Amino acid sequence: MKHIPGAIVMCLAAVWMAQQVRAAEMKLWYDKPAANWEKEALPIGSGRMGAMCFGGIQKERIQFNEESLWIGDEEETGAYQAFGDVFIDLEHAGEAQEYRRELDLTRAVHTVGYTSGGVRYRREYFASYPAGVIVVRLTADRPGAYTGSVTLADAHKAKVTAQNNRLISSGSLDGYVYRGGSARGNPPKPYAFYLKYEAAVMVLNEGGTCGPAGDDRIAFRNADSITVLLTAGTDFVQDRARGWRGEHPHKAVVARLEAAAGTPYEKLLADHVADYRRLFDRLTLELPGTGADSAAVPTDRRVADYQRGTADPGLEVLLFQYGRYLLISSSRPGTLPANLQGKWNQSNNPPWRCDYHTDVNIQMNYWPAEVANLSECFEPFARWLLSIREVRTEATRKAFNVRGWTMRAENGIFGGSTWQWVESGSAWCLQNVWEHYAFTGDSEYLRRVAYPMMKEVCEFWLDRLKPLPDGTLVAPNGYSPEHGPREDGVAHDQQLIWDLFTNTIEAADALGIDREFRDMLAQKREKLLGPKIGRWGQLQEWMVDRDDPKDQHRHLSHLVALYPGRQISPLKTPQWAQAAKVSLTARGDGGTGWSKAWKIGLWARLLDGDHAYKIITEWIRGSVLPNLFDTHPPFQIDGNFGYTAGVCEMLVQSHLGEIHLLPALPAAWRDGSVSGLRARGNFTVDIRWQNGKVTEWRVSSPEPRKVQVRVNGEVVTVTAAKK
Repeated sequence: MKHIPGAIVMCLAAVWMAQQVRAAEMKLWYDKPAANWEKEALPIGSGRMGAMCFGGIQKERIQFNEESLWIGDEEETGAYQAFGDVFIDLEHAGEAQEYRRELDLTRAVHTVGYTSGGVRYRREYFASYPAGVIVVRLTADRPGAYTGSVTLADAHKAKVTAQNNRLISSGSLDGYVYRGGSARGNPPKPYAFYLKYEAAVMVLNEGGTCGPAGDDRIAFRNADSITVLLTAGTDFVQDRARGWRGEHPHKAVVARLEAAAGTPYEKLLADHVADYRRLFDRLTLELPGTGADSAAVPTDRRVADYQRGTADPGLEVLLFQYGRYLLISSSRPGTLPANLQGKWNQSNNPPWRCDYHTDVNIQMNYWPAEVANLSECFEPFARWLLSIREVRTEATRKAFNVRGWTMRAENGIFGGSTWQWVESGSAWCLQNVWEHYAFTGDSEYLRRVAYPMMKEVCEFWLDRLKPLPDGTLVAPNGYSPEHGPREDGVAHDQQLIWDLFTNTIEAADALGIDREFRDMLAQKREKLLGPKIGRWGQLQEWMVDRDDPKDQHRHLSHLVALYPGRQISPLKTPQWAQAAKVSLTARGDGGTGWSKAWKIGLWARLLDGDHAYKIITEWIRGSVLPNLFDTHPPFQIDGNFGYTAGVCEMLVQSHLGEIHLLPALPAAWRDGSVSGLRARGNFTVDIRWQNGKVTEWRVSSPEPRKVQVRVNGEVVTVTAAKK
């Protein structure tokens, strides 16, 4: 059947969802503790805080972060910092047996269970967005089973003090500078200011005794259960007018801690799970062979088996939902955006500063936000851009003597930016900003947030574009990240300028404003140097036809018009799409983790599901660690997000003014169902398919509206059901 009435499909969707929950258990699990932070420890996060849990038996390590613990200023990017560790030492009577640690993606709860000395021990860990704390609960099936201690270690050597059942570390980042990456070899310069910070731990016992045992330790004896509460903060304020700094974090830290301590554990857990599931439960995916059998194997063994060639569609689904879990856990309203490692970092000198990289990485982090039904998670990205635009405007005027603003490749929370100028980087960021409107239809957001920034960056290019003798407009001295020489008319710049102008024109039309400016953009857009096809049929990366067919560079900068852009497509511009395919084929199927993830989306946009699936297998076999983190190497979270976004593009596309169902379905996924995908225009899409053909589908929206749907090779116009 092509389309089913709304009420019936709502019932079918509920049945599908129940079947999917029963069929595919969304858990990562392991039969031993983690020894390695990057490869084995498991992440939890509240958006603002993150922690890596190791699951040790006699000594547990919980390495934690708080998103605003940054060094840097308005000139220097600086770097994201590790905050510290909480250690829980336990006295056990014997060796542990029946060990299992797991991360339940449906609840965002990490658990550890084992038996020792005839006692069954259990721990639950979660990072609560509503409460603003990380919670660890230790219980056992025998009273008085817990004797041990809790220790707090500060990553910047601040003194730790014990007060009753609390541990507090309070310090300053004064004197810390970034010494790696693009700063290597340069004499370190002090930053303009340094943040103050504080972390606090509270240990609550039921039964037994609990109290300080030295300056940095709380000891407990013969307790029935232990609850550890952790929170942290800095004096950072996301407001340049206030100098980026507010009050010392002590009052806020104590208030969160005491509020959590005054809340029953069961309510802390229930509130956390309800808040998380409000986002996570919106989208379910079932593929053939995603049953419970594969879930009986530890996740690290499943990854190893897949890397040896064993098919495991359940692992592909688990990774898809893991990307959604990581975005929810690292990017929530009111927080800072997810950086190169989300919010999880154990180094004070991290790779690539653990920053906001603007030549693909920060953009890729947010590719799944809209289509994977996590629109609220996008808010921190737009909020950050708004907060730094004044700093970037001043730096841009000084460097280029033009209006508007742009960025270098490396960026921090204060607007500081280092390494290469990526002149089209701001336009690429604003592609994400526009997409939030395209998916949600939020006109107030468009008017207040998106359009002002889009107009400013358009002004940068209106002042910057250079006419060739024939009147064609090109970006001067451009950069094709991170590849090749600087020169005029680089395809990456041209495509992103076209995208920016097009989106801004549509934004002005939607708002009914700036007609004269809008018309000028339309005139300039028509004069832009467009995509060019080179001597071996490739889409040229540069204005000069110099592409090397043997070059397999990790960046795919000249294909941004295919994905995530919309200038090139097989259905609208088949010649350019064929040239893009030639270029993409020449680049090969390898690369870094994030590069492979991008290729999934690119092949999906070329409507080649089997090749997109081949890249999926290449990504899992070569770029996925035992804890399912993506690796560049080292760990970089953009590949996790890019994979989730790429799978969405294989199942639904909506960038051409219609909703295309299963545009790039691979043979390996011949049967399946998905519920809760999002399409541009504020539509939600549910699909069931068999033998590679759509059998049932539903498109819904807040109000009934007509929409074109491409399904099984036919374009039909339907009225979306009211959701």
